[in-house]
Amino acid sequence: MPSTKKQQVQQLLAAAAAACEDKKAEDIRILALDPTESGLTDYFLICTGLSDRQNVAITDEIEIRLKRDFGTYPNSVEGRRQGEWILMDYVDFIVHVFSAEKRAFYGLERLRKSATTLSLENLNAEIKAAISTKRPSAAKAVRALKKSGPVKKALAKKATKERPAKAPKKLAASSDAPKKAPKKAAKKATKKAAKKAAK
Repeated sequence: MPSTKKQQVQQLLAAAAAACEDKKAEDIRILALDPTESGLTDYFLICTGLSDRQNVAITDEIEIRLKRDFGTYPNSVEGRRQGEWILMDYVDFIVHVFSAEKRAFYGLERLRKSATTLSLENLNAEIKAAISTKRPSAAKAVRALKKSGPVKKALAKKATKERPAKAPKKLAASSDAPKKAPKKAAKKATKKAAKKAAK
């Protein structure tokens, strides 16, 4: 999962929007709210269902998916009994599932003129870009680990062990104990180097 809070919220939002699509919600819109105008939340996810029963099914799917995939529950859910306008408060974003009549009547999009409309494709592209920028730094850490002294020595020892070397007959005839010692030393060296890199 992405490390920054914004990326986590975007992933939750994308999963909620995908749940709306799976339950055949119509006119799905994601509004990124202007922080100067809205201190309550960062995003609105708005969609329309064809019936009250479908609206309840959409909200159930969102709740199940976010609980299963992210362990996240809504702070509150309102309007589920009537089903005409169901509001799910996830703090950083709020889901509004409307009937067509109620959506036209309340016109949340008109009220939030300063909000930026995001498509699900744009949101997913933003998430992928954020994740891909994180990956090279992890690859650099692995490369740095390999270049560090103890790990490099351990890898060199491993490489020389894999190549058959001509050993004196006296050493070849001795017990297995000396053969196991370098392996243990190499493992210890790689573990120490990994711990140092992690710090």
